[in-house]
Amino acid sequence: MRLLIITQKVDKNDPILGFFHRWIEEFAKHCQSIIVICLQKGEYDLSKNIKILSLGKEKGKSKIKYIFNFYKHIWHERKNYDAVFVHMNQEYVLLGWKFWKLWNKKIFLWRNHIKGHFITRLSVFFSNKVFCTSPQSFTARFKKTKIMPAGIDIDFFKPDFSVQRNPNSILFLGRIDPVKNVDIFVESLKKLRDEGVKFSATIGGEASDKFAEYEKIIRDKVSEYHLSDKIIFTGAVSKSEALKLYREHEFYVNATPSGSFDKTILEAMACETLPIVSNKSFIGILQKKLIFTENNPKELAEKIKRIMRLGEQEKKNIAVKLRNIVVENHSIRILTRAIFNDDNI
Repeated sequence: MRLLIITQKVDKNDPILGFFHRWIEEFAKHCQSIIVICLQKGEYDLSKNIKILSLGKEKGKSKIKYIFNFYKHIWHERKNYDAVFVHMNQEYVLLGWKFWKLWNKKIFLWRNHIKGHFITRLSVFFSNKVFCTSPQSFTARFKKTKIMPAGIDIDFFKPDFSVQRNPNSILFLGRIDPVKNVDIFVESLKKLRDEGVKFSATIGGEASDKFAEYEKIIRDKVSEYHLSDKIIFTGAVSKSEALKLYREHEFYVNATPSGSFDKTILEAMACETLPIVSNKSFIGILQKKLIFTENNPKELAEKIKRIMRLGEQEKKNIAVKLRNIVVENHSIRILTRAIFNDDNI
């Protein structure tokens, strides 16, 4: 198999998309060669059978130039790949499908988002197969879609028992973005503080330029609620820094709405950090005591309190079971086997 991958960014140090570097590395073990076309490239360290081509965002090129480079790359490399794997950005399916069908290249789309529209339906129509991790993803409704493992690097995300977890420490990790409901988290911490619960909290991540005002609102709210002595903001978090944060905290809160299968939840589980989430995709995976109703800071605060009150051995037993779930069902190796060994690609 000679595979062409289309993705947003190849940069092992990127705080959001750095995980895909590991995916490419693992995919290459199942392919004769891989060509990656990315919108932007940064630092990478990949095997010799992987070729990275950028559309040029790191050089500040225009969108017209990106499109020109896209067609240039898929044309020049057309004899060097057999199939196309489009990761997340459905627009590339619409840009390239006519040529790929003409050249007899199969098209595979990975899209895992609760929202979709006419463009999504068209992209699915032109794809041979679609992959997602959540049954609540927009693309899960189509017959050609297959639910897949999340692809967590369990050799990297694992507990370190030499690291002491801070008692009653709570981590919130991800983009500071309205969809992440950081405000719900802050509201729940205010309720805990008002009830005299002792805790420390970390908000890891930063806002994009688009949501800079939302981050300001969050920081102002922390100040208004007199929580500055309780909450630390870290700014952007690299993969290695995320690992350190998981290992140092007892609990991880994720308030993202249902629909996606947020990999940070699984990373926390792999590190034996207890997750408390609102995502209904995790019903049946997490105990009820670890799931709260979406947009309900009062219930989140109650769930946190109850988990804090558990005995150390009980918390440890839950954490070990949750890591095993990730190891047995969602590792990067299980994902690649599902994609390549089951004839999905």
